[in-house]
Amino acid sequence: MKTRSLYAKKFGFVGAGVGLTLFALVGLLQGSLIGGAIGLDIVNSLFSEPAGPSLLSRVIIAASMLAGVIVSGIVFVGVCSTAAWMLGYVVGWMAEPKSDGAAYEENKGPVR
Repeated sequence: MKTRSLYAKKFGFVGAGVGLTLFALVGLLQGSLIGGAIGLDIVNSLFSEPAGPSLLSRVIIAASMLAGVIVSGIVFVGVCSTAAWMLGYVVGWMAEPKSDGAAYEENKGPVR
């Protein structure tokens, strides 16, 4: 059991690092782009006109861009670290020493 949790923890940290790298390379730009587009839609539906130079519309767009970046980061890091943790758990399960049940029954006790 200790082997499984040790491998799972190490793999989880590696997965979080990979997720953070992927977020920096891919997710940062996409998150702000999608969040900005959603912000523009919110401003257009809220004011019934295209986004103008008003401060409120710029604040709404900036907040939605920030929300898009945060959600993108959570998704990238969360999914990668969870997948790597599960892989580490499986590797740890496979690396554990196996107990021989047949030898236990033959000797009517633990194998020495």
